[in-house]
Amino acid sequence: MLASFSRPLLAAALIALPAAAHAAGEVNVYTYRETKLIKPLFDAFTKDTGINVNVISASSGLEQRIKAEGENSPADVLLTVDIGRLEDAVKAGITQPITSPALDKIVPAQYRDPEGHWYGISMRARVFYVSKERVKDEALTYDELADPKWKGKICVRSGQHIYNNALIAAYIAHYGEAKAEEWLRGVKANLAQKPSGGDREQARDVAAGKCDIGIGNTYYWALMNDKDPSKKAWADATRVVLPTFKDNGGTHVNLSGVVLIKTAPNKANGQKLIEWLAGETAQHIYADSNYEYPMNPQVAVNPTIKGYGTLKPDPTPMAKIADSKKAAANLVDKVGFDN
Repeated sequence: MLASFSRPLLAAALIALPAAAHAAGEVNVYTYRETKLIKPLFDAFTKDTGINVNVISASSGLEQRIKAEGENSPADVLLTVDIGRLEDAVKAGITQPITSPALDKIVPAQYRDPEGHWYGISMRARVFYVSKERVKDEALTYDELADPKWKGKICVRSGQHIYNNALIAAYIAHYGEAKAEEWLRGVKANLAQKPSGGDREQARDVAAGKCDIGIGNTYYWALMNDKDPSKKAWADATRVVLPTFKDNGGTHVNLSGVVLIKTAPNKANGQKLIEWLAGETAQHIYADSNYEYPMNPQVAVNPTIKGYGTLKPDPTPMAKIADSKKAAANLVDKVGFDN
């Protein structure tokens, strides 16, 4: 049974799990993921293993909370939605390495920490939602976002959002900070409006004719198209293009990932959950309920996502992209991207 302990953003407002959660047969998860997205996973895990999952969810501050709790933290596993947060957890000193031949067999080296402190469990790509009527290009690059031909035609959420921060960090990893700054200034010059909203709203604004290209994650378009009748018109007016970097022809991806907490009171159950998340049952849920790219090669990509075309992920190691996270945030401020 999944026990949800969703709380406000401030870590101080998050309540501790009860002492019973430390008992055998349970595992305690802190997560940045929405409860509705992970509940099917944890319900299935409990059904398969008999291990109950207790959850605390928030949109920020979990690494700091776990660090502040110290030896008394009930957390066994941290489940995140961004490579930057995985690295933040390592730097905070709250993780321990996982030794797992099963995980190493499934998760490619570029999607796991070289020392085993984190593993990617699923992928999402940062793509373009383009107007079916006004954009005829079948292939586009991230570099082209700065091309003057798109002046006044690009919509995007805040450059400081973790999804865009990771994309900018990837650009830095490819070309260096100087070229990345030039590129980002070019993208800013092409914006149709002040960055705002979430990824779905970029599709909305393309559908409304406010811009021709919106930037978003792969799964949002699929959810609008397949599961949200109120937003189906936004998907109908757009199509997804898998952009690439010019230098290697790869598409930027980010991870949903996990770490095992250093002070985990239920370490064995925590590792069992992490390994289970990479297995076929969980990977099918990631693929068909959450519309993410499965990490497990034995699991097929959802048909809607597959309809975007064949994904060729950028081979740049995720750890290298994470190293450029701070520089990316500084560039956003330097060029006044969000102003």
